[in-house]
Amino acid sequence: MHFEWTKHGVIYAPSGQHGFDHSHCHKPTPLRIDASTLRLYFGTRDAGGKTRTTFVDVDPTDPGRVTYVHPTPVLDLGKIGAFDDSGANVSCVVRVGELVYMYFIGWNPGTTVHTRNAIGLAISEDNGLTFRRAYDGAVLDRSRSEPYYTGAVEVLKTDAGFLMWYTSGSAWKLINGKPEIFYHIKFAHSKDGIDWTRDDVSCIAPSHEFEATARPSVLHIDGCYHMWYSRRDLREFRIDPRRGYRGGYATSTDGLDWQRRDELLGLDVSDAGWDCEAIAYPCVLEQGGQLQLFYNGNGFGRTGMGWAQGRRVED
Repeated sequence: MHFEWTKHGVIYAPSGQHGFDHSHCHKPTPLRIDASTLRLYFGTRDAGGKTRTTFVDVDPTDPGRVTYVHPTPVLDLGKIGAFDDSGANVSCVVRVGELVYMYFIGWNPGTTVHTRNAIGLAISEDNGLTFRRAYDGAVLDRSRSEPYYTGAVEVLKTDAGFLMWYTSGSAWKLINGKPEIFYHIKFAHSKDGIDWTRDDVSCIAPSHEFEATARPSVLHIDGCYHMWYSRRDLREFRIDPRRGYRGGYATSTDGLDWQRRDELLGLDVSDAGWDCEAIAYPCVLEQGGQLQLFYNGNGFGRTGMGWAQGRRVED
């Protein structure tokens, strides 16, 4: 079994009307609120390039119909000197009892390299309307064995605990004299969703020495794990659309050993328009037996976020 997708276009692109939302809808992340509301969280940049997380509400049966635009951040910049004082971008949201856990990417600018990322946790007690940081520090950061980079994550809550697939950098590679992070997707687990055990399990092996894979989205359907993710080349990906982000797809029986099946993704760039150069950061939601995929197109979210409807295809 795999899935094919029908595109339905752009959902929303920020206009700067609220000041902090000057550009970008980065990493759209869905949460079902009730029968009539689907909430899409995303990171948006101010005029200085700093990212905060906010959301729009849409019709769950037609996500292209926006019903509400939130006028303020639900997650602002962290305290000065903390891991997220220059950016706080949603990565995934998980219901934990009556709470909503938001795992987010905290960002600081680097010196020898352009970025330092880590993963923080914010918690909502009002069904995802407002969030408070659980800690001023990160819950997943660089470590002795993973010293270079920690990026976007996916978390699933199970009866036995929490499963995480996360973006981990294994090196900064010099490309035309400029360092670019070489990252890929790994696995971690936790009893409480806060303290994580990393066993150095790599899930998506790069197809060549310059391929980066990132931002996993995982569903467990009929005894099989399905992962959608981003993949791109480290070389000239900012200027050559052929090397920019594309979607990836993999399956697994246990969540640890994955078979890449990118050729079965069923979603590629358009001939023209908002996603003619890239398919970035796909995030998949299952509701009522239907699948919806939310993603960014050109410019890492500069052209907004869009969606596609999925259908099952038996192999």
